[in-house]
Amino acid sequence: MLTSAQSNLLMLRKLFFVAVVMFGFGYALVPFYKKICEVTGVNRVFTADKVVNTQIDAARLVTIEFDSNVRSNLPWTFRPLETSTRIHPGELSSVTYEISNMSDRVVTGQAIPSYGPQLAVRYFKKLECFCFTQQTLQPHETRKMPVVFVIDHGLPDDVNTITLSYSFFEVEGTAKKAG
Repeated sequence: MLTSAQSNLLMLRKLFFVAVVMFGFGYALVPFYKKICEVTGVNRVFTADKVVNTQIDAARLVTIEFDSNVRSNLPWTFRPLETSTRIHPGELSSVTYEISNMSDRVVTGQAIPSYGPQLAVRYFKKLECFCFTQQTLQPHETRKMPVVFVIDHGLPDDVNTITLSYSFFEVEGTAKKAG
């Protein structure tokens, strides 16, 4: 028969073992998740799209609206220099965004795009985008960054407006003091 102290020690060992196994499982999920996303094409925001058909549909105009957001405690201002444009599907187009680091420290951020309506993601082809890489800004630095894109001519006829929205997040562990 186990004493109360022995029983508590045994329970502590079991709990420690469970905690170690759960930590290892969580740690192993990161590369597993990345590989699944790579194979399935999900979360493909860090690479340029391939444009197959470059024919311009001159009979149709689509309104593209641009939006910007800064998340968490990122000390930046971030905005598109134009809020909307009208383009023909298949036409090469670009828009410029401006970011400014308002702090006294070096800050790195990553932009994540989203689209409205959601099905527009299949037809909005980005050829050049600041969202493909992390952006590091020096204290009080301002930078202009282009997004070059094409709307695929296969966009359904009932979609007349697409909203491209970027949210910038601070990349943790990259903050440095200015010096």
